[in-house]
Amino acid sequence: MKLKIGDIVEGTINGIQQYGIFVKLNSQQEGLIHISEVRSGYIKDIGREFKVGTTIKVMILDIDPYNGEISLSRRAVMPFENENKKRYIHFWTSKRANMDFKTCQDALDKQINDFFTKK
Repeated sequence: MKLKIGDIVEGTINGIQQYGIFVKLNSQQEGLIHISEVRSGYIKDIGREFKVGTTIKVMILDIDPYNGEISLSRRAVMPFENENKKRYIHFWTSKRANMDFKTCQDALDKQINDFFTKK
């Protein structure tokens, strides 16, 4: 089976390190899921969440043409985790502040006026 970037395949975990998970894709090829591509959020101990021999679904992110290394992502095939959470809308100014937006031109005119009147 010829693997391509973007393919979603199943593989078996055959090694776990602090920096990621090694996944056996077929009898000849193995790939690495970097810890940043395992799932969204902070992972304190990757060995607690995954066990050798477990079958997981992954997406192929990159295949190095020179050495054949395959980069994988589990995060890309997982459903969006925050669908049911209330979305927080961030306002850059306080709603309580009674300020209007001033254009740069207004500020420039005031600065020029202040500069010439102080001399």
